[in-house]
Amino acid sequence: MWPKYINEDSLDQFINSALAEDIGDGDHSSLASIPEDAKNGAFLLMKDSGIIAGIDLAKVIFKKLDPNIEIEALVEDGEPVLRGDIIMKLHGNSRAILAGERLMLNCMQRMSGIATYTNKLAKLISHTKTKLLDTRKTTPNFRLMEKWAVQIGGGVNHRFGLFDMIMLKDNHNDFAGGITQAVSATQEYLAATGRDLKIEVETRNLDEVKEVLSLPGVHRIMLDNMSPKLMREALALIQGRLETEASGGISETTIQAVAETGVDFISVGALTHSAKSLDISLKAEN
Repeated sequence: MWPKYINEDSLDQFINSALAEDIGDGDHSSLASIPEDAKNGAFLLMKDSGIIAGIDLAKVIFKKLDPNIEIEALVEDGEPVLRGDIIMKLHGNSRAILAGERLMLNCMQRMSGIATYTNKLAKLISHTKTKLLDTRKTTPNFRLMEKWAVQIGGGVNHRFGLFDMIMLKDNHNDFAGGITQAVSATQEYLAATGRDLKIEVETRNLDEVKEVLSLPGVHRIMLDNMSPKLMREALALIQGRLETEASGGISETTIQAVAETGVDFISVGALTHSAKSLDISLKAEN
């Protein structure tokens, strides 16, 4: 299942841009050394273990370069893989395989690293009701793929960008003169522009939580950089009236205690900004 903003058009735009960046006016190494009609086989070899992501994307990349290429995927996105596993076999135009090799590997290695780390954190809180969210801390022009990888790994996509949800963070509230002023101005803006966007407000202490609870129209409260003890106090005040999201400095060592407070969501920027890519190679069949 693709994330909300991925479709054939967005994938096509991404792949075209990435190929143009890499190929430029021609893959001259292949053009110089390999006949135009040459066909060969190749396979993808895992050099790390983890959760695979990008199989479906790889198919689209190679089909774009060679519509007649034969692709045999031996695993599906989201499945665990081991070092030494062969995960895909290809047979088609040799130049096309080589032209798509680096783009495919760059995407799959990065996506698999994100899916693997997301899966690890999701398992740590699987005994609770809390859902694991990504953030906007993504690589420019690669957000679609990184959020896709989070979903493959068992996480949930937060807002995609600045346009599909209102999130009033500390700087918004401070610049607006306070939480009440920021929320009031936001509601006026939404009414004037005819937009139907959910409002989330960041809070840093219990007084700010109480202030948000006194305001109409807020959908979710973010509990930012709060200890599990303080978070429990905040949740006791909220009493389920609004959705709740924990954020700020949450790591492998703290995420379980945060989830056990009963918060609805935990957002972790490290899913996309700190995940280590998995090593994958494309090898020619002899």
